[in-house]
Amino acid sequence: MNYRGWKIKPLLSEMNINYEMEGVGDKIIRNLASITSAGPDDMSFCYYDGNKAIDIISHSNAGIILCSKILQGAVKPKNDSQIFFLDRPRHVFVKLANKMFEKQKIIGISPRSVISKTAQIGNGCYIGDYTLIGDNCKIGNETIIHDRVTLEKDCIIGERCVIHSGVALCNDGFSFERDGAGLYKFPQLGKLRIGNDVEICSNSHIANGALSDTVIGDGTKIDSMVHISHNVVVGKNCEITAGAVIGGSAKIGDSTWIGLNATIKDHATVGKNVIVASGASVVSDVADNDIVAGVPAKSIKHKVRASKDSIFLMAGQ
Repeated sequence: MNYRGWKIKPLLSEMNINYEMEGVGDKIIRNLASITSAGPDDMSFCYYDGNKAIDIISHSNAGIILCSKILQGAVKPKNDSQIFFLDRPRHVFVKLANKMFEKQKIIGISPRSVISKTAQIGNGCYIGDYTLIGDNCKIGNETIIHDRVTLEKDCIIGERCVIHSGVALCNDGFSFERDGAGLYKFPQLGKLRIGNDVEICSNSHIANGALSDTVIGDGTKIDSMVHISHNVVVGKNCEITAGAVIGGSAKIGDSTWIGLNATIKDHATVGKNVIVASGASVVSDVADNDIVAGVPAKSIKHKVRASKDSIFLMAGQ
């Protein structure tokens, strides 16, 4: 609980967010909560429209509610509460939350970490306990690497990245040649290049390249328990959710969303702004702006009645 409290109008103005407000003028909130559990000191949001939104808002005790502009006139604030009518209330709620609860930046290198003499670490970084930074690794400014992370070798990480506990980066990929005598490991000589503002959640693994580099684009977010194989190229601002597996040399376009436990076959190309449904198995190329689902994955874009933009936003949420 933050006993200092916040006034929301100045924060919205500071972020240049347009809104209409109804209710008391100087409401102070002290915490965030879901709209069904929020109390008078809490801020919440409603991303529904129509009768469902009206019912939810009318039964909520939140001190401040963010909701869609189209609800203005259909809902009214209770007692000393406020309702803000604006575009994309969930998006605005997230931006406000990040500003209100911005974490104090942690800087420093744990004495319990192991760092190669050939590694380079930028300014303002944090390296956690029992983390290994191997030979020829480079870490950009203001990047945070939590406990028990392994950067085996030749791993290049950009600025302002966050790598959570248990992540393994730049280990050899899985590739072998076979003959009658057995299996022979294919050389894994490439690097792993991670762009700026990337976040990788706990216990995920990304392999280095074989003869070319594995690449993760700027702004991409990778959930827990994700495996990305050698030579994969992931574009900018992608979301890859928990349990996803991306086979070697696959290519993922910018702003694509990959659902829970989805699989992308090796050498497959997935275009830009694509939604891959949870559990889908992509075995062939996917065009830009498509929506695919099933095993094997097929386009279902023609079956979706909602707009692509709204579906994409829901997927990201």
